[in-house]
Amino acid sequence: MTETARLAAGDPAPDFSLPTDNGDRLTLKDLRGRKVVLYAYPAAMTPGCTTQACDFRDSLGSLQAAGYEVVGISPDSPAKLAKFRERDAITFPLVSDEDKSVLTAYGAYGEKKNYGRTVMGVIRSTFVIDEEGAIERALYNVKATGHVAKLRRDLGID
Repeated sequence: MTETARLAAGDPAPDFSLPTDNGDRLTLKDLRGRKVVLYAYPAAMTPGCTTQACDFRDSLGSLQAAGYEVVGISPDSPAKLAKFRERDAITFPLVSDEDKSVLTAYGAYGEKKNYGRTVMGVIRSTFVIDEEGAIERALYNVKATGHVAKLRRDLGID
């Protein structure tokens, strides 16, 4: 299994400018001066990704109060992301990386195990990016359920 290059604390966060669920573009540089939680998920409207998105939605107030912006990234089209946002009342930006170049740059796309088989896909990951655009935490192969609560504890928000 070839290992995708992974980011570590202190690495510069790869910049990006991607289309969002509402037709705008979100550029990482535009969020400088704020802490960002960028989380990568495989597919909108699947059970695990819905659980994770709803956990972030439900924790958004406390994350924002602690100075964090939340952004979700997946290879879904902006139209599918818009349906996801509407269906589940997602209240933070969802960005579309259809060619997976940004996911790859973050080490969140590559070979992974799925039901015992090795497949290419999105590796469920979360990146905490500091105000200057450096990686503070890079968490790979996170679980969809319970991850947001653990992240909040790790960040000292709870």
